[in-house]
Amino acid sequence: MTQSMANIHMPPMSLPPAVKKVLQEAEERLAHRPRLAEQFKNCFPNTLETTTKLLDDDTTFVITGDIPALWLRDSVEQLMHYVPICGEDEELQRIIRGLIRRHMFYLSIDPYANAFNETANDWHWDPADETEMGPWVWERKFELDSLCFTVRLAYHYWKASGKSDIFDSGFKQGLRSIYELWRTEQHHMEESPYRFTRRNCPSIDTIRNQGKGMPVNYTGMIWSGFRPSDDACELHYNIPSNMFAVVCLRQMQEMVRFVYRDLEFAAELAQMEEEVQHGIELYGIYHHPQYGRIYAYETDGFGNYCLMDDAGTPSLLSMPYLSYCAVDDPMYLQTRRFILSTENPFYFEGKAARGMGSPHTPPDYIWHMGLSMQGLTASTDEEMLAMIDMLEATDADTGYMHEGFHADDPATFTRPWFAWSNSLFSHLVYTAMQKGLLDK
Repeated sequence: MTQSMANIHMPPMSLPPAVKKVLQEAEERLAHRPRLAEQFKNCFPNTLETTTKLLDDDTTFVITGDIPALWLRDSVEQLMHYVPICGEDEELQRIIRGLIRRHMFYLSIDPYANAFNETANDWHWDPADETEMGPWVWERKFELDSLCFTVRLAYHYWKASGKSDIFDSGFKQGLRSIYELWRTEQHHMEESPYRFTRRNCPSIDTIRNQGKGMPVNYTGMIWSGFRPSDDACELHYNIPSNMFAVVCLRQMQEMVRFVYRDLEFAAELAQMEEEVQHGIELYGIYHHPQYGRIYAYETDGFGNYCLMDDAGTPSLLSMPYLSYCAVDDPMYLQTRRFILSTENPFYFEGKAARGMGSPHTPPDYIWHMGLSMQGLTASTDEEMLAMIDMLEATDADTGYMHEGFHADDPATFTRPWFAWSNSLFSHLVYTAMQKGLLDK
């Protein structure tokens, strides 16, 4: 099966009480902004209504929207805006807990894969991919951020629900598998078994050098074959993904220390955290003539840099959202000024909007997720509200968010059904509601 056969919907799901409560609150508090209220009513439950399926084994399967596979990254962010409200809602906890268990099952099958099937049906994005495919694997692009999202969901579910019901021996083995894979990929050129080649495709869809990647120097950071956009890395140390790994290594330490009481494993995780962080600080910073010291998007450890940012998460823009740094961190602010300027080759300005896009979509296409993330990481209420206004005005009268839209014409857009984008927009609007910014 290929992507051309992939337009399916999951069976409708009844909404948990906590989700209904938020929708009722929004209906009352956004009554004076009917267009925004309608968008929120559509987008907030979209993941549950169209992409989520409860399975008989007590796990949860979440498709991305217009593709019938579960992406580790996307599935987490599709549900992430529900995590803060799950504390007293057992139905919502069942959904989130089930996705964590599904992730751990997939991790036991292939920790290098980024997307999986619901069953061992042997469906693949491209059946001709030259890598160690299996019947459960939809796509086997190794993206460092994928496993980070598994950790992210588990950690925040634990904190929000107060429950430790996910922490069995299999979960601990999953954390160990993540650690071992990352340890291998710190020495990719010497130790990694991972290879990936795709024929007859754009260059961003395959890895060079017989599937091994271009040479990299040892830095302490973790190698990644592909970016969070699913595009191949130019230089294989992706800085946002390594920043995300630093955060997840801290979260893994906390879970291992306080749940499993395994101080030896916690020490190993702490050592890796220090190595990755040191690599970011030593190799991931570029001295820009206009913006000063900023984080690069990618490096190879040999002094080559890719200076840009991408609207997908993790991005350099998203680092406060992912808890790597504060919104007022000086280095972050200098980097933010660069990536929200036309010095970033994927920042676009047009008649209808201005914001970040991606090499994953055509030039001059701004991503709704980039605008939502800019709002979620804004240091001022004014900027947060400006992003909400821009999102509200660029839905092409569909009532939903999309992937990318043309900066001059929001009616020209990609992916009309992209659940992650709807979720991130909902997260931003609900955050602003909780701050009282949308009450007038």
